[in-house]
Order: sequence, then structure tokens, then C-alpha cells
Amino acid sequence: MDFFFCIPVIFGCKDTIKQEGSGQAHICPRCHNAQVVTAKSKKWFELCWIPLIPMGSKHIFVCGICQWQAPQDGPYQPPVAQAGGGYYQPQQYGYGPPPQGYPPK
Repeated sequence: MDFFFCIPVIFGCKDTIKQEGSGQAHICPRCHNAQVVTAKSKKWFELCWIPLIPMGSKHIFVCGICQWQAPQDGPYQPPVAQAGGGYYQPQQYGYGPPPQGYPPK
């Protein structure tokens, strides 16, 4: 009598992200924090949770708070954060300095 044992094989692709250098922080377009840094993303083929074969890599911007990502060579470049930590958006979007006499009395 022959018995065949079924062994489940789990495989797939996983992305790993590593920060590159300590360059300037950028402003995240989603959460508006100065936590966007440059990073390198690598895609790995893995078998039973062991990364075996690198499938490719790319340079990206990634936010450390909300995990927003964008390619560095793409059309969108996030704005660089100012040294004082401030970020000014034009008043047309509802941001910026408060009007004179604020808060209203």
C-alpha cells in the first residue's frame, strides 16, 4: 500500500524597502508630514518565507508615517521640507497663515 503525502509548498513575491542615505526629508502629499525619504525597493521570489531570487529593484520615495510611495524617476516629485520644519501651501487651497485678527473676537 502506497501513501502519498501532500506537502504544501508556499511561494510568492515580496517587496523589501531599505532607506538610502540620510538625505533631505520631503513633504508627504497624503498626510502632509515631513517624513518622505528616498529608499530602494527590491522584489524577491520567496519559497516557504525564504527570499531566494531577486526579481528587480527600483528607487522610490516612501513616507514613514502613512507608507505612501512614488518612483523617484516618475512625474511627481514631493516638495522638500524647510529647515524650520514649516511648510507653506498657497492660500488658494485653504492653508497658509491665518488672516489678520485671527481668532475672531
